[in-house]
Amino acid sequence: MVTKLCKVISVVLIGFCIGCGAYSFTGADTGNAETFQVNFFQNVAPIVEPGIDRQFTLALQDLIQNQTNLGLTNSNGDLIYEGEITQYYVAPMTATSDERAAQQRLTIAVNVRFFNTLDTEKDFEKKFSFYFDFDANSQLVGSVRDEAINEIFLRITQDVFNESLTDW
Repeated sequence: MVTKLCKVISVVLIGFCIGCGAYSFTGADTGNAETFQVNFFQNVAPIVEPGIDRQFTLALQDLIQNQTNLGLTNSNGDLIYEGEITQYYVAPMTATSDERAAQQRLTIAVNVRFFNTLDTEKDFEKKFSFYFDFDANSQLVGSVRDEAINEIFLRITQDVFNESLTDW
């Protein structure tokens, strides 16, 4: 009796979720949109770190593909993301007793323009930024650089996703 009830409840819940259409378990509201495009985010920061423009563009595409049922397109997307990387800099954060830096902070900022061609009231232009602190004795190369950029882009892309597709 209990297993039959569980099966009935499961079928009803699945049917309800399918009937909602644009609902996503990530909280994304894609409305009637079926496609999205992410235009190349050019690096216009005073310090140009090679490759992060492509890395950010791909990270945003991957996040949206993984958290929605939208199809990626190169043109005429229902939802369009574009912008540029505007800041990439390292600054000392904390000092030791002999006035040397103990930690450094990498900060990256990205200006994002979002266009919802089906509902222009949801369009926005906004700057997103995040940082990564690392030991001042480490150089920002190799695995330290990769970890820093990955963590920063993970946070920024999630913030862009939340701003454009959720009502949080």
